[in-house]
Amino acid sequence: MNPIALAIHGGCGVLPKSDLTEEEWAQARTDLAVALRAGWSIIEGGGSALDAVEAAVVVMEDSPHFNAGHGATLNEQGFHELDASIMDGASLAAGAVALARHIRNPIRAARAVMESGEVVFIGAEAADAFARDHGLDMVEQAYFTTRRRVDALAAMKARVVAGTVGAATEAEKHGTVGAVALDRHGHLAAATSTGGFTNKAVGRIGDSPVIGAGTYARDGACAVSGTGQGEFFIRHAVAHEMASRVAYLGETVETAAAKIIHGDLAKYGIGAGLIAVGADGSVTLPFNTPGMFRGWVTPDGQTHVATHK
Repeated sequence: MNPIALAIHGGCGVLPKSDLTEEEWAQARTDLAVALRAGWSIIEGGGSALDAVEAAVVVMEDSPHFNAGHGATLNEQGFHELDASIMDGASLAAGAVALARHIRNPIRAARAVMESGEVVFIGAEAADAFARDHGLDMVEQAYFTTRRRVDALAAMKARVVAGTVGAATEAEKHGTVGAVALDRHGHLAAATSTGGFTNKAVGRIGDSPVIGAGTYARDGACAVSGTGQGEFFIRHAVAHEMASRVAYLGETVETAAAKIIHGDLAKYGIGAGLIAVGADGSVTLPFNTPGMFRGWVTPDGQTHVATHK
């Protein structure tokens, strides 16, 4: 029987432990575990990796503890613009949306774009219209907003005035959610969703919806979802680079990920992390920040979640 595997992340922008109550940390870990179970139940039951990663990401989009969907960051004008993408490693089919303002679960819209077979990437008002036309849940902007994100925007604007933006932690700036999976049929899939970063420019698009940068899956190689400063993930085509190192150099997912996160991206001094699962079921979850919301399932079905190093 083929191995199965699942891993998720909730972003490498994890707050210092002192910034949340123990109850809040427990709630975040619980939501990670719920996301894992949502995905694992699908592939354990013989379902597809594609369905599994979508299900896991939807749970995190619905949680206020992660920067995607409900709980997403606010841009410089105080509203939300959401990005997401999904990819099927079996067919290399992919779908993505960017700058969405009213789609409750952007990852569902990305899946719908992929299944339409007409385009891969839709943005802004067209993305919202596409989702509405396909019967997806639409919400007002207020649905995405949480007190923590409002406070974070005020704090980042204060940093801009004080000239200390460069000193902002990864937790103050970024955040993403993602999932990667291998199903019993040997197929891989990846999905990523984000609100971008706090106080981002209106219209800014990061790596999360860009196939080959923040999301990539190819059967026989690996499935990847990234988190961190997206501009650098785009420049290095990080997710595709991972798959290429595995496919062409024969590297393990652990070796390839370490080379990228702790090698290629290290010179920029940015926060970065990724999750990847290989065609053999191996899983890696490297990051260079104090923490990364993450979870994985061992072959015996045991779920594991973690926040800090």
